[in-house]
Amino acid sequence: MAKASRARKTASATHPRLFRTQNDLPATTRVEVCDLLNQRLADCIDLQTQCKQAHWNVKGPGFIGLHKLFDEINEAVEGYVDLIAERVVQLGGTALGTARVAAGRSVLSEYPLGAVTGADHVAGLAGALSEFGRVIRMAIEETDALGDKDAADLCTDVSRDIDKWLWFVEAHRQGEIASVQDD
Repeated sequence: MAKASRARKTASATHPRLFRTQNDLPATTRVEVCDLLNQRLADCIDLQTQCKQAHWNVKGPGFIGLHKLFDEINEAVEGYVDLIAERVVQLGGTALGTARVAAGRSVLSEYPLGAVTGADHVAGLAGALSEFGRVIRMAIEETDALGDKDAADLCTDVSRDIDKWLWFVEAHRQGEIASVQDD
């Protein structure tokens, strides 16, 4: 009985209703933008947990600097989670932000749970930031094409910050990365 009830709750969570709002965007636009932003919300929640995984488990030389950096990134990402979720709700949607929903929907690669050293965590978090940067940039174009310039602007702000955090993280290994060569 509890399993059937849980299945119904999950099914209704995947097809949330749109609440009435005086927002002048057409309902079809709001539904599509909410679906898109809920996908990015799942990715952003996943990114946040990956930041904490790195923060909690980094070891070795440079520990304190990386520990603090990873926590600072986590705090910023927590803000992006809130911005994305609140935009969904502003449009009359339901923000789908539980850990289970995020785990089931995120397109980000799994964080390397065996990471130990600063270099391991820098590589893992740089990969996650890069992947999220790619999908949030895609969301800029997609929300703009759907006619929600505000969501596109929100995604632009998040993208700009993600690129900054990626730079901060990658700076810890750029001496190891070959420079880009002209073709």
